[in-house]
Parts: sequence; C-alpha cells; structure tokens
Amino acid sequence: LFNTPLDPITGALKGCLGSLDGACIEKLLLHCASALENNDVTLAQQVMWVLNNVASTAGDTNQRLTAWFLRALISRASRVCPTSMNFNGGSMFQRRLMTVTELVGYVDLIPWHRFGFCASNGAIFKAVEGYGKVHILDFSITHCMQWPTLIDALAKRPEGPPSLRITVPSCRPQVPPLLNVSKEEVGHRLANFAKFRDVPFEFHVKDDDPCLSNETFATQFESLLTQLTRSQLDLRDDEALVINCQNWLRYLSDETKGNTTTVRDAFLDVIKGLNPRIIVVVDEDCDLSASSLSSRITTCFNYLWIPFDALETFLPKDSRQRLEYESDIGHKIENIVGFEGFRRTERLESGVKLSQRINDAGFVSLPFCEDTINEVKSLLDEHASGWGMKREEDMLVLTWKGHSSVFATAWTELED
Repeated sequence: LFNTPLDPITGALKGCLGSLDGACIEKLLLHCASALENNDVTLAQQVMWVLNNVASTAGDTNQRLTAWFLRALISRASRVCPTSMNFNGGSMFQRRLMTVTELVGYVDLIPWHRFGFCASNGAIFKAVEGYGKVHILDFSITHCMQWPTLIDALAKRPEGPPSLRITVPSCRPQVPPLLNVSKEEVGHRLANFAKFRDVPFEFHVKDDDPCLSNETFATQFESLLTQLTRSQLDLRDDEALVINCQNWLRYLSDETKGNTTTVRDAFLDVIKGLNPRIIVVVDEDCDLSASSLSSRITTCFNYLWIPFDALETFLPKDSRQRLEYESDIGHKIENIVGFEGFRRTERLESGVKLSQRINDAGFVSLPFCEDTINEVKSLLDEHASGWGMKREEDMLVLTWKGHSSVFATAWTELED
C-alpha cells in the first residue's frame, strides 16, 4: 500500500513528513477523505503514504491519533477498491473481554465516565428524596458501574434507604468496554453489595425476542421499544421512575425512513409516556452526525485528541492500559470514518443539539444542585489538573484544557 511513489500533487504535501503539527495532519486527513469521496484511489494511496510516515501507535499524542485515523481510512479505502488496497479491516480490532476488576480500573483511568456517573447520581439522589421505592431503567454501555456509588448514598439517607429496582435491556451496542460476565452476574454482584449496605434490591433484565438474538443492535432495540410499557416493565404508582441514559442515545438511529420518526425521537416519546420522575442523559459533547466524511474527520480529529492527550500526561507510551484505552477510541474512529449508512452507528450529537431534541420531545431541563456540583469538583480533583467543569445553562460539561469533553443533563416532563 505504501510503496506508491509521490507524484507532484503529493509532493506538495511532503513537507508534512515527520511533522507532529496537528493542523498539518488534519490537512492530510482531509486530502485523503476528499480523494476517497471522489473515488481517486491513487491520490488516496499517496496521501496515506505521507500519513504513514507520521503515524505511530508508540509515539506522542498526534502520532498515535494519526495511526488510528490512518487505519480507519485504509479500512474505508479497502471497500472502495479492495484489489488495490488489499486490506482486511475486520482484523483491526481484536477486542478483549474485561474482568469486572479491569473494568473498574478502565472507568477510573480518566474521568470520562465517572463525571457522568457522579453528576447523574447526584441528580437522581435529589429527585427521589422522600420516595420509599425507586425504579431505574438503565440504558448504558458501562455494565452498571454507576450504581454502587448511588446504592451507598441511598443507604446513608437519614430517613433510611428506599427499595431499589434496576431494569436493564438485554440488548447492547457491541462497543467497548466489553465484559466477560453476563448481565445476570452483574446484577447478582450488585444485589450482594446492596444487601451489605442494607438496601432492598431487585435486578431485572428485559429480554428481547429470542428470534432476534442474531440480529443487529438496531433491530433488537426497535423490538425492545414496543416492550417499554408500564405493564411490561411492571411499573408501580408508588415508586419514583428514573430513566438513565449514559452514552446510549448516540447509538439510536437519527435517520428518518419515509414519513416515520427517527428511532432516537421514538425512544424519547416512549419514555415520556412512562411518566418518569427524572431522565438523566450523559454523552460525549461532539457533533458527529454530518453526512460529509470531511466534516466528520475534522470534528472527530479535533475532539478525540482530548483523551489521547489526557492519557499522555500520566501513562508511559508502552502502557498496556493506555494502548487498550486508545484501541477502544480507535474502534470508534473506524466506525465514524470507515462506514456509512446503517453500519455507521457512532452518531453523536453535541450537548446543545441533543438538548434541543429532548426539549422538543416535551421535557424541561433540571439544574444540578450545588451539592452535586461540589461532588463533581471533588472527583475532578483526584485527576490531572487539566480536567475542569463548566456550566452551560442547566448542563454540566467536563472539560480538558478548556475543551468540552462530556456533557451531563437532567430532565423532567414539561407540565401541561
């Protein structure tokens, strides 16, 4: 692939060889994207040759990030012209299943996930004050890692803990982190912890149609939507219902088919019909919904630099933890850059854009209380000094060196 000689066009780009300047790398990525969009395989190969001289999974932040973008572009190019590219994109990511202990270390590495856990749990704790029964519908990709902290907080309530039910869907996007135990085992471990903290606890997995077990997450979730009713979820009038969405809405299709609504909007309509006490929504604060490949590359490169740079500050270049975390980000980059249509499942909306969607669905935002904000600040104090937090109206935003990273929002139904 990288033996293609430079012609005069690519020769103009040769000045970037060995350069670690992000602006130069971004320009190269956009040249390659433009070539692929125009089916110019020769030019794409030439630009990739230049990128290959910059990329290194063992280098600094820009080199490592470039390596994953290069892999994603090669994967895309291999489908444009398989014979010329001779590349098997399916072998790029050999995902390893984590143990629960490894998953704890994974979410503790940087506050990317813990920020959302902390903000959400604070909002939930406040919303269920005075309730003796709480039911959480948990739509999350982090295998219930959020809940031990909330269980511990509920155990300390002056009036005593409520009974707690958690329901999770059996379907889940096939994205990192992946765990080596079942949802039922996760529930069993949570139940043991709740028992230790004297919190009455139930855990339920909302099963899909077994006929759909080999179908995509999108198909399984559309089927699940029909089962999210008060009767099928066994919702009770005397319990506070909580809807928890952590890094979840981005995997629901935002494309319309004919006159039908998007799956993302349909989900919001369904949960509104359940009359929840509170809805918490946490996700990465970046808009990757554009149809243009060049636009997605620009946004993605300037956004996913953040975790790569954060890891650079405290982990050695050959750290296994760092390499695995970066590999998970690479999985995301490949999907954003390498695929289109229904195969492109990473469809982030920014906090502002998604908030407008939720507001349009009939919800009103809730502010985070000062206790929650102080808890989030304490959490960030445990990490590198580059991490911070800002408020944008009722939204909390995790920042790295001033750049928005993750947003957290809380919502309730708009009263008629």
